[in-house]
Amino acid sequence: MPPGCPSLREAPVPPTLPRMAPAQGQYSDHSDGADSKDSKDSREEASVPPAFRSAVDALRSARLRPELEVEPTRPPQRLAPHAYALEAAVVDGEDDLADGRLVLLHDPSGHDAWQGTFRLVTLVRAELEPEMAADPLLPEVCWSWLTGALDARGLSYGEAGGTVTRAGSHYFGALSSRRPATQIEIRASWTPREGRGGVPDAAGHLVAWSELLCQVAGLPPSGISDATVVTLPQRRGPQVS
Repeated sequence: MPPGCPSLREAPVPPTLPRMAPAQGQYSDHSDGADSKDSKDSREEASVPPAFRSAVDALRSARLRPELEVEPTRPPQRLAPHAYALEAAVVDGEDDLADGRLVLLHDPSGHDAWQGTFRLVTLVRAELEPEMAADPLLPEVCWSWLTGALDARGLSYGEAGGTVTRAGSHYFGALSSRRPATQIEIRASWTPREGRGGVPDAAGHLVAWSELLCQVAGLPPSGISDATVVTLPQRRGPQVS
């Protein structure tokens, strides 16, 4: 894993996400849980830094594409003093075309590897059609979807790093009727630059991330786009046998 790109293994994204509701959720800090639930919740709310609270409120109020279903999920507990997480799926009828997780981390003291006090960490994945999977430039194209979406919205960020992994599955024996499958997985993190009050444009970064998720699913960009970003043709959803 590249420096400054925390692992999401502690809370893996399930292969298929459930149908989702509008984003709500709770903050995560390192309270020890010794008191009653109400007392713990009150203490956690009181301990949330104003900048982090504002960033989370922006995530909750962001307007996203209608193809996306989003809901909060339990954030990682050990990556930063404060964390908030969302999971999302691009849905076409009964098919989930792509799914992913976005985690907002905050360390008020700052973090040398982040070069800031906030960090966004993501895991995005989708199953690909064979003609897409065979493209030798696919990893570069997928990475360009992330940076292109951020740049197209004029978002200020730094220390971006990550991996793009392409994995293939071939089936044999009793499973030989299944067609070969290829999955693309993007793991990335970046530092959103802070604005007034030390608060980054969290909603803007969420919208850019959602564009990445839609493009991985094979949907065309919507609204603002980067003309240098390649769009792959729309594809069918994951095949379930």
